[in-house]
Amino acid sequence: MLSYRHAFHSGNHADILKHFCLMSVLEYFNLKDKAYWYIDTHAGAGLYDLSSPEAQKIGEYRDGLQKLLTATNLPDCWQHFRQIVTDCLPDHKDHYCGSPWLAQALAREQDRLRLFELHPADAEILRRNMRQISLPNRAQVFCDNGFKGLLSMLPPPSRRAVVLIDPPYELKQDYQHVVDTLKAALKKFAAGCYMVWYPCLSRQESEQLPLNLLKLSPDNYLQAELHVHTPRADGFGMHGSGVFIINPPYTLPDTLAEALPVLVNLLGQDDYARYTLRSAIA
Repeated sequence: MLSYRHAFHSGNHADILKHFCLMSVLEYFNLKDKAYWYIDTHAGAGLYDLSSPEAQKIGEYRDGLQKLLTATNLPDCWQHFRQIVTDCLPDHKDHYCGSPWLAQALAREQDRLRLFELHPADAEILRRNMRQISLPNRAQVFCDNGFKGLLSMLPPPSRRAVVLIDPPYELKQDYQHVVDTLKAALKKFAAGCYMVWYPCLSRQESEQLPLNLLKLSPDNYLQAELHVHTPRADGFGMHGSGVFIINPPYTLPDTLAEALPVLVNLLGQDDYARYTLRSAIA
C-alpha cells in the first residue's frame, strides 16, 4: 500500500514536535567530534512546497509551522528551532523541510545519512533534493522497505547512530513492524539512539504502541506527546502525536520540559490541548 504522501501533511503540529526532537538529538550528537550515521526508515520526499495543491488541499501547516513562524515572544529554544528551519531553506521560502533535509542541515562533513523511502515517486524526488546539498556524497537514498533497510545498516562503522522510524501507520501491521524492528535493531546495535514517531488516535493499536515500546527499554527512554484538540466523537483523525526515544540524550527531558508547554499554548486548538513527558535515563 503506497497511497500515503507526506506532502499533504507537511508542517503540521506533528512535524513540529518530531523535528524539534530530532534537532535536539542531532545537536547533542554534534557535541562529540566522532562521526555518526543518521538512518531514516520512512524518509519521504525531504522537501515540501507549501504552495503546492497537495499542501493547500488540507492546509495543515497553518495550524503548525505558520503559527510558529508568526509567533512573538518565543523562548530561546523555539527561536533557535525557528532559525534552524529558516536557515536550511534560504532558496525555498515557500517550503518546509522533511526530516532528511533537516538532518543534512545539522549533520557535519564526517557524518552520513542513509535514507529509505518505499514510494517510488517520493524516493526519486528525495534523490533530486539530496543532490542540492553541498556534500551530496554524505547521503544515500534507497527505494526500499525501511524496516528491513535499517537492520541491514546496523551496526554502523562509527558505532554511533541516530535512527528515525516514522511510518505512515496506514496499515495496522505497521505498529507491530515498529516493535519487531526495534527489538531486532537493539540486538544488533544496543547503543543506538532510536526515535519513533507515532500518531495519537482513538484506536487500540495507537494507544498500545508506546506501552509496547516501553517494554523494550524501561530504564532508558523518553516519551513526549502533544495533543492539540479533543478526540473527535467519531474517533476519526489524529488529535496529537508522540515521539518515543530509546537511549535519549540525558539533556532532552529538561529541554522538552521547557519546550512542550509553549507548544501547547501555541498550537492547541481547544481546552483539551496538553502534553505528556515521561522519561528514565540510565
